[in-house]
Amino acid sequence: MNRPRGGAVPHILHLHSTFAPGGKELRTVQLINAFGRKARHTIVSAEPENLGAAQRIDKGIDVRLQPEFPSLKGWPMPGRLQRLAKAMKGYDLVCTYNWGAMDAVMAHTLFKDLHNLPPLIHHEDGFDESELTRLKPSRTWYRRIALGKAAGLVVPSERLEEIALVDWQQPLGRVKRIPNGIDTKAFAMRPKKDALRLIKHPGEFWVGTLAGLRTIKNLPRLVRVFADLPENWQLVILGEGDAGAREAILAEADRLQINHRVHLPGAVSDPARVIGLFDIFALSSDSEQFPLSVVEAMAAGLPVVAPAVGDIAHMVSAPNAEFIAPPGNEEELAMALVQLAVSKDLRKEVGEANRAKAVAEFDEAKMVATYRRLYSSAMRIDL
Repeated sequence: MNRPRGGAVPHILHLHSTFAPGGKELRTVQLINAFGRKARHTIVSAEPENLGAAQRIDKGIDVRLQPEFPSLKGWPMPGRLQRLAKAMKGYDLVCTYNWGAMDAVMAHTLFKDLHNLPPLIHHEDGFDESELTRLKPSRTWYRRIALGKAAGLVVPSERLEEIALVDWQQPLGRVKRIPNGIDTKAFAMRPKKDALRLIKHPGEFWVGTLAGLRTIKNLPRLVRVFADLPENWQLVILGEGDAGAREAILAEADRLQINHRVHLPGAVSDPARVIGLFDIFALSSDSEQFPLSVVEAMAAGLPVVAPAVGDIAHMVSAPNAEFIAPPGNEEELAMALVQLAVSKDLRKEVGEANRAKAVAEFDEAKMVATYRRLYSSAMRIDL
């Protein structure tokens, strides 16, 4: 095993497109907390104002936020790529995330040998709106070249694994599919009725979601499919993000005259404390891969209503499968929501099956152990 380059424990550099609370960011936090004091970390966001996920990192862990670092945004000109490469020197591992950090991946491949750079592991969790319906050829070619010297390419879903192997032409040994995992025991706890600023009153039922407020999540669609549920049903959307996306949700609620039943309390620091307040978990996204929020809902014993995007149809239990609608089909999504809303027994049956599958397949201990082996192998340093 190697010795850490700059101290008693390895130093890991994380390069993110954003570090606002979301799936990939919260998984990074999970791993940082799991590694504890066996590693120190530096986190750089292409959007320096979006660092909210860092608030969930345990105290006592050595983490440096947004130091002086070349911008992750810009044209991939040789001079800029050279500056990015030089900024990676001195670390023991570089972790990059999604398209927003791909220029750093390219810089690493071009200048790794020149600057004696540390190993790099890239993580891909999905696509933005620009690649929603088809992959951009220019980005596909760029990824093929940029990933040339990566020590690993981590994907959470079967669909992304196929894209990495076929479209991006990555060698089999480089691609690692690691499903997202959570602390399933924490999500089994019964939440307090006042766990949110929003109080759940007797006789109320909640359709809930955990989602970044982004266009690709298509939350106005969720407002529409919810609209026909009875008055004692409330829609609770937990998340933060674009002001425009938030306004679109509220505008749709106003148009349908259900704004008194649609609530946006903001993001929550600990989903395990609140998700059990939901009676049904719902997604309405145009694109997902392996959404952590679905695993969290399953671990909390909730039925899931969602479009069949990414791996969702394979993630949920067999009894839940009929409530996963074809992508873009609002009528079937609404029908699935109504079916579960009218039957408490059905919600319980489906939720229990989801809970059992989450515990068996998606507990975080397995995920953390796999990442620990991967990172340790790349650095040749035990984590």
